[in-house]
Amino acid sequence: MIAIIAGTYKPERCGVAHYTDCLRNALNKLEVQSVVLTTHAAAKEVGEPEVKGVVNDWQLTDLLPLVRSLHIIPTDILHIQHAAGTYGFERSIFLLPLLLKATGYRKPIVTTIHEYGWWEWQPKGIPPQFLEWFKMWGQQHGFWDREDGFLLTLSDTLIVTNAEAEAVIHKRLPQLNNRVSNIPIAANVDVFPIARNKAQELLRKKYNFTIDNIVIAFFGFLHPVKGIETLLLAFQKSLETHPQARLLLIGGVESLALRGDEAKRYWDKLHALIAELNLNTKVYLTGYLDAESASKYLSGCDIGVLPFNHGMTMKSGSLLTLLAHGLPVIATQHPTPLPDNHPVCLIPPRNIDALANALCQLLNSPEKRQHLSHLGRAFIQNFTWSNIARSHLNIYQKLLQS
Repeated sequence: MIAIIAGTYKPERCGVAHYTDCLRNALNKLEVQSVVLTTHAAAKEVGEPEVKGVVNDWQLTDLLPLVRSLHIIPTDILHIQHAAGTYGFERSIFLLPLLLKATGYRKPIVTTIHEYGWWEWQPKGIPPQFLEWFKMWGQQHGFWDREDGFLLTLSDTLIVTNAEAEAVIHKRLPQLNNRVSNIPIAANVDVFPIARNKAQELLRKKYNFTIDNIVIAFFGFLHPVKGIETLLLAFQKSLETHPQARLLLIGGVESLALRGDEAKRYWDKLHALIAELNLNTKVYLTGYLDAESASKYLSGCDIGVLPFNHGMTMKSGSLLTLLAHGLPVIATQHPTPLPDNHPVCLIPPRNIDALANALCQLLNSPEKRQHLSHLGRAFIQNFTWSNIARSHLNIYQKLLQS
């Protein structure tokens, strides 16, 4: 039995929670059972017996009930899923391994680092020069690291989901190199079995598309960092030579990163921009869709596009989902390169002309779209939840044996 700590467990609103849910399902197929420990509010909303609320939040006062729960619940391994935002950017989780070991907890601790290298603890009232010296002194001696406290240094195994995080950990904490395993993520939406012509018919009925329309799909949460404004301007430009094109923005705005009124304002902003660009009959926003509906929609589309402002990496479940659905994909370049055999058409971020040109090239060529589709399906075979689960099982078994 694996105890999994999740900062929040709302898979429909959080990518890390969705990852955790997919991992649990894949592990279950290998007869590895798990229990999720999260906030009372998240557990109540999910309503599953294997998802237990043990804390109110992730502040210092919540650590003691969490430690007590871990000592009581009969499990073999503790697995912490960590991304700063899922814990509301609270730092108390960084002390958990220290408190566990101080209270006699001897079970193996695994931590999956989903994000790393971009934020730090900056408490008020401590002179910056002393704080920097203190962070570096502890990191150099392997006591803690400047970003995640004791979370990395006192874990028995670290799992990273992307090359960027792995590189920073190796640079900062070379003494932990033999504890780090890189296990890439997989598509966050399974391909629902539906014939392409049936999926296209579904879109035609829903959005009044014609058989001549070529449908471009963006998939994922609609957030300001996703480059959607650039996409709308580039799409408008491509319509000058390809008026049969249509753009489908598949996904909602409400998430842990964009909530409540802020999410509604961005939703309204996108609709206003679409109207301003006179694209009301060319661009459609689906809002949040369940996994089966999202898959059916994607199977009826022709081109995928992910123009993220900061570039695309292999930690994007949206990228893997588009490829799994056989879509040729246009995405923006990131300083960390994609694998050598990737089939993605890469362009510079925030570049309207480059994106418009890339769209036009694929709109012009059904043969190129088909070729990239085949390459994408072949590429994605290495990124499956069954592979991820087997890699985790190997790690768990080695820890228990040792």
